Amino acid sequence: MTVTAEDRVKVVFELFDVDHSGFLEGSDFTAMSDRVEQVADGSGPEAKSALRASFAKWWTTVERELDANRDGKVSYDEFTACVLSPEKFDDTVTDFAHALSALGDPDGDGLIERPLFTALMLAIGFSPANIDALFDVFGPDAEDRIAVSVWSDGIVDYYHPTKPDVAGNYLVG
Repeated sequence: MTVTAEDRVKVVFELFDVDHSGFLEGSDFTAMSDRVEQVADGSGPEAKSALRASFAKWWTTVERELDANRDGKVSYDEFTACVLSPEKFDDTVTDFAHALSALGDPDGDGLIERPLFTALMLAIGFSPANIDALFDVFGPDAEDRIAVSVWSDGIVDYYHPTKPDVAGNYLVG
């Protein structure tokens, strides 16, 4: 099966729609941030604050750029426009990628261990099998760790419509 950027965006929409209302709303991003922060108990307040800010920026950008009818919520059809306009989301995605991957490195050694990576990805809502496949594609070292930069770059690639063969494709399906 070929995975497209649209397939990846569908997964993201479903994950961000935390309350399963069929729409993205500010409360969904707050709930997601709460879930992810809760499993990052080893991370400091600065890392948690950066994550919370990145989720808030996600919602602000989504609402500003995609809420066509200005009703305070974004439908799936509205959300798919982010695939067609990556330039509007590059900064938001990059901030999110840096914040999430930094949260996975509470000791600041530049490496993310599989258990914390898994916990963070489960908190987002991805399936365990897909998480393990993704971690393996990232090329863990002998101690089962990946570089923070590898995960951050992988997150950015996931949202880019012109990159069909990205590691994040393992999260689809």
